[in-house]
Amino acid sequence: MAPTSETHRRVALRSIAIMAHGDRADFDEVVAAGAVNHEAATEPPDCRVGGPAGFHATARWLRSAFADIEHRVEHVVVEGDLVVVDTTMRGRHVGPFVLFDARGEVDRAWAPTGRTFAVRQSHWLRVADGAVTEHWAVRDDLGQSLQLGWVPPTPAYLLRCVLAKRRAVSPAGRR
Repeated sequence: MAPTSETHRRVALRSIAIMAHGDRADFDEVVAAGAVNHEAATEPPDCRVGGPAGFHATARWLRSAFADIEHRVEHVVVEGDLVVVDTTMRGRHVGPFVLFDARGEVDRAWAPTGRTFAVRQSHWLRVADGAVTEHWAVRDDLGQSLQLGWVPPTPAYLLRCVLAKRRAVSPAGRR
């Protein structure tokens, strides 16, 4: 039986939902073995492996920085094997948010602020055989940065970020 638009839609929506609350078994069910997350370039190295392991690592990385993550779905568009899920992502910044360079080394870290945010994101997912095979995202990173107090930074917050980066670089601070 050929997959339907509704099947693709359900798979895409589930893949978004499990980023906030799913465990590894959920990712095994929804993400194809060779799936590629095109957004993983600045994520920790274990997120870059692709497939369920990489997507689950991305979820753990996001959850380590943000609590109470939720995606309110605004729109879903399905065209062939491509599904676009337009969401408002909400969360609270509770842990350091660490970005990595191309070599997988810590590039920068934002110290937790405890603040909440709500920003628009569009997730583009290719679905085949009932599983996600590719993911891209368009996010309002500036809006998130402003809401969380990352921009413009105060001198005290810059110092907290330097300390957060030092902790992230140290072997004891790595996850």
